[in-house]
Amino acid sequence: MELSIIYVNWNSLDYLRESIASIFRQTHSVQFEIIVVDNASPEPGIASLKDAFREITVIHSDKNLGFACANNLGFRRSVGEYVLFLNPDTELVAPSIDLLLAHLKALPDAGIVGCKLLNTDLSVQLSSIQTYPTILNQAMDAEYLRLRWPECWLWKIAPLFAENVKLIEVDVIPGACMLLRRTVFEQVGFFSEDYFMYAEDLDLNYKLKAAGFVNYYVGETAIIHHGGTSSSRQKVSHWATIMKYRAMVQLFRKTRGSAYAFGYRFTMGAVAIGRLTLLVLLLPFVNVVVDRESLRYSREKWKTMLKLTTGWQDVTV
Repeated sequence: MELSIIYVNWNSLDYLRESIASIFRQTHSVQFEIIVVDNASPEPGIASLKDAFREITVIHSDKNLGFACANNLGFRRSVGEYVLFLNPDTELVAPSIDLLLAHLKALPDAGIVGCKLLNTDLSVQLSSIQTYPTILNQAMDAEYLRLRWPECWLWKIAPLFAENVKLIEVDVIPGACMLLRRTVFEQVGFFSEDYFMYAEDLDLNYKLKAAGFVNYYVGETAIIHHGGTSSSRQKVSHWATIMKYRAMVQLFRKTRGSAYAFGYRFTMGAVAIGRLTLLVLLLPFVNVVVDRESLRYSREKWKTMLKLTTGWQDVTV
């Protein structure tokens, strides 16, 4: 078996069914297996995947293991020489897997190989490539700034908009689509199960760099990542905001030490105050500069961040 494709599913059955179908439509020169780890989804119907795709393997977990642990479980059940970790809300519109694998085979120093990620409307997802996180680039993380200055050293996303970039070294390939050699993944110790969700892909990128590998972005192909912004719109609990913040604190503590993690917490608290102040100033211009729904969402998000960073109020998921 040449390639093992591993999905972790939680309530994404419709996306997952279409994603698998797109692999069979678009992948022609690779012998592959598909393994789906279902993380105790409340949504029924996961067994129906076997009716539509008899070749796949479905692993049922009786509890939600989290992204890292579930991917590791799927990997242990796989046999491919290469492994592709793929989100269930992705869709191939070209033979991207064939192309990515061809590049990986030609790159003996490769850690992770990834490609451009597109939103449902085919606009470019700015998270397709990333720099290693720092306090500064996390504090300055705003879509407007990244689009205005894509070449800035804080995020280095200019290759996403260049037409002639076929292959380039990058710091981070995100977890939505990560292709790497089986032996390399084993060498660095799999995904770290210290994280339930978020930052486990950053952690893996860090470990690969420390081991001397290079991550590569392939600019000549792309896949659609339908849910690339969906988790950011959990308007009531802001589950994604809470989990991302906690994961980043954990990542900084692990990779840069407790003092740096504290600095991140302090800085994000200051950023939250600044963002909330700006949102108050924008109130007279609702539906002129910004729509009411976006303003409300942003206000709730940064209120949650302020509570998290100051301990002003316990914030749970």
